[in-house]
Amino acid sequence: MKKKIKCPNCMTIHIVKGVPNQQINVKCPSCGNIGNFTFEGNISKQSIHSNKMVVLRNVSKRYKQLLALNNVSFEINRGEVFGYIGPNGAGKTTTIKIMIDLISKNSGEVYINGISIPEGKNKVHGLIGYLPQDVGFQKWRTVDHALMTFGRLSGLDKNTTSKKINEILNWMNLGHIRHKKIIKLSGGMVQKIGLAQALLHNPKLLILDEPLAGLDPEGRFFIKELIKKLSSNGTTVFFSSHILSDVKDLATKICILDLGRIVKIGNFDELHSEFTSENHLEVVLSKNTGKWSKINNIKGVKKIIEKKPNEFIIHIDRSIDNDEIIHKIISEFLKNNCHIRSVNILTPSLDEIYQYYLTKGESKP
Repeated sequence: MKKKIKCPNCMTIHIVKGVPNQQINVKCPSCGNIGNFTFEGNISKQSIHSNKMVVLRNVSKRYKQLLALNNVSFEINRGEVFGYIGPNGAGKTTTIKIMIDLISKNSGEVYINGISIPEGKNKVHGLIGYLPQDVGFQKWRTVDHALMTFGRLSGLDKNTTSKKINEILNWMNLGHIRHKKIIKLSGGMVQKIGLAQALLHNPKLLILDEPLAGLDPEGRFFIKELIKKLSSNGTTVFFSSHILSDVKDLATKICILDLGRIVKIGNFDELHSEFTSENHLEVVLSKNTGKWSKINNIKGVKKIIEKKPNEFIIHIDRSIDNDEIIHKIISEFLKNNCHIRSVNILTPSLDEIYQYYLTKGESKP
């Protein structure tokens, strides 16, 4: 199929070729801008409505000379926890503001629960709970007063809002602060109240911009457990974060954004699979006879690094069966009268994977 597309950088129109649902790399012949373009699939709006909570197709946004989003496309399944990560200025908050219709896109399509944005925004607003990066409560209000205002703005009547405030605060173990003034609360407590306001109207989609920023370990644990509970109950969660260990703990799908372009989307295992062609095995010995050189001859062992006395990192080809090769390595150590204290398969952190994809250059012109 052929498609006329407009470069979000210079606005030149040109033709690209592809097949339904295919994503291609496109270089503008006029300005050289590089981005991704996704061809529409042969699916109906009813199919979008039944299968996906969020669909973005080729969304671009420009602020004067800055191209903030460059043909961004992704889909979020119902009940999924979608982690959106990237450096400062990557376009994360811009994406969120387009999803909740705070700002308009220059091109592309956005569907929330199968409803097009901005055309169906009045139908969509009641489906979304939104926690901004800075909640911005008026500090002179009490928690009850602030939540009452947000509940009424969400379309709930006064009695329903009052009942929901009581229900949500008790569910979050915050009932004791209902009548306290905002100014008397810690920053972490204000963040929790911000999440409470986003939940008042039972949203199907929760959009959280840096929900874990500035929280102490106890506060982060509390919010993470809450997100897990919401997801298990069927709520779809989209959140951005710079705390990558928390993203790994929470997200069922991770999207890396850089310079307004999507670098990579997948679950942690999918991101990890392209990060390295090797597995790393850590072996710690309590007795080292030094007679283990034949381990290098085992098929699939690429190299052995003695990190420090009695501690080894063994690089293993990922195409070889893990269990089989680990068994052979352990057997070789034992055969040579070495005593093993511990054996661990080392997994790269999301921080390492994130840096790998950013420096790989997939998102750079």
